[in-house]
Amino acid sequence: MVRGHSPTVRRRRLASELRRFREAAALTIDEVGEKLECSASKISRIETGTVGVTPRDVRDMLELYGIEEDRREALVQLAREARQRGWWHAYNEVFTGSFVGLEAEATSLHTHQALLIPGLLQTEDYARAVIRASRPGVEEAEIEKRVKGRLERQRLLTDPQPPEYWAVLDEAVLHRATGGPEVMHAQLTRLVEATAMPHVTLQVVPFGAGAHAGMESPFLILGFPEQADPDVVYVENSMSGVYLEEPSDVHRYALIFDHLRAAALRPDDTADMVARAAERLARG
Repeated sequence: MVRGHSPTVRRRRLASELRRFREAAALTIDEVGEKLECSASKISRIETGTVGVTPRDVRDMLELYGIEEDRREALVQLAREARQRGWWHAYNEVFTGSFVGLEAEATSLHTHQALLIPGLLQTEDYARAVIRASRPGVEEAEIEKRVKGRLERQRLLTDPQPPEYWAVLDEAVLHRATGGPEVMHAQLTRLVEATAMPHVTLQVVPFGAGAHAGMESPFLILGFPEQADPDVVYVENSMSGVYLEEPSDVHRYALIFDHLRAAALRPDDTADMVARAAERLARG
């Protein structure tokens, strides 16, 4: 894993720049397709980051937009970097979409979960139990590959330059004995250990807080170091996820996260609650 060199983020940035330059040149997608003798749908997919783009296509587009040579070459190099393969390519059957590529370069990760431990904090046995339960009928080999991919993702938190990771969980997560008492005890112990990491903050919203801002769905806010890479929100559902990049959407989820942090126990009190839950399981 190489932090700060995600081709997914490079492609996202390149797509945004190409769209911005086209609009500045007062050209429509149809006009660009006609002048470059390609389909308008190809230009649209490039600008949304749905497909990759060759350095040659980038050069042709930028020449059409009247971009100076030095700036063109910088973006052509960005196109080359965007075509590289990240470590997650070996798990392309497991990781679909852009999620892992974005996660790999984020400098902050703020997440809320109401049903399960977040993937970056899961033990191997807990991850296996979650994947097996949520994908009934899936062959054991696929389950193991997904577990291995999830463990590979976790190297992010032990990287020399890890992201700032903040997780807010509903108290129900601590009491759902996923995988059985032994697996859950090990998982809660892992959570306590994670709270000692300087870049990890864990909070629990207790049952006593009542209804709270995060009851509709789990989500993750990914923050990036470069201004050219706006923050993005990933909202999960049972089969896939939705990426929200509009500033108004990102602001709304940032506000939800702030409300969750305010309703949750302090990090020290959270660590005590998790430790007590682990002790109860140990006593049986």
